[in-house]
Amino acid sequence: MTLIQLDNYQIDPKQNSELADQLNSILETNKSRPGSLMVILNEIQSKVGFISEQIQDYVAHFLKIPVSKVHGVISFYSFFTTRPRGKHTMKFCTGTACYVGGASQLIDKAKQLIGIAMGETTEDGHITMEETRCVGACSQAPVVVVDKIIHGRVKPSKIAQLVRSIESQDRQE
Repeated sequence: MTLIQLDNYQIDPKQNSELADQLNSILETNKSRPGSLMVILNEIQSKVGFISEQIQDYVAHFLKIPVSKVHGVISFYSFFTTRPRGKHTMKFCTGTACYVGGASQLIDKAKQLIGIAMGETTEDGHITMEETRCVGACSQAPVVVVDKIIHGRVKPSKIAQLVRSIESQDRQE
C-alpha cells in the first residue's frame, strides 16, 4: 500500500496538487470500468488511506454524479473511512454472535487500556479502534481483527496482550 503523505490532513485536492494528481490518475484509469465508483473509491482509499468530504466532492464532480451517491457508497460499506486511521486498527465485531459472545466487554476493556473511544485514533496516530459488523468468523465469536489478522474467542483479559503485540511489532520495524 502506498499512502500519500498528507501534512496536517491537507485533504482537499484543490489545495494539494500531489493528491489531485493521484486522484486524476485513478479517475482517468477507472472511469469507464463497470462498477467504476467502487473501484475508484477502493483505489483512492488504498492510496490515501481515507476518503475525505473534499475527495468525495472531487470524485463526484469528475464523474458528473451527485455527491450523495458517492457518500452513500462510502457510508454503506464499513471498510471505507472518511478520516485517517492509525498505523494499526483494532476492529471489534459487533455482529449477533460476537455481541452475544461478549463484544461489549472487549470494547470496554480496550477503551480502558488504550484511552480512546470507538471510531477514534490515538493522538500519536498509532491505533484506531472501530466497530465492524460480521466478519464471517461467527464460530470464533467474539472476534477482534487487529490489522488484517482475525483473533477469535477473545476474552477481555486478552485485549492487553493484543495491544502489547501491536507495540512489539512496531519495535521490530
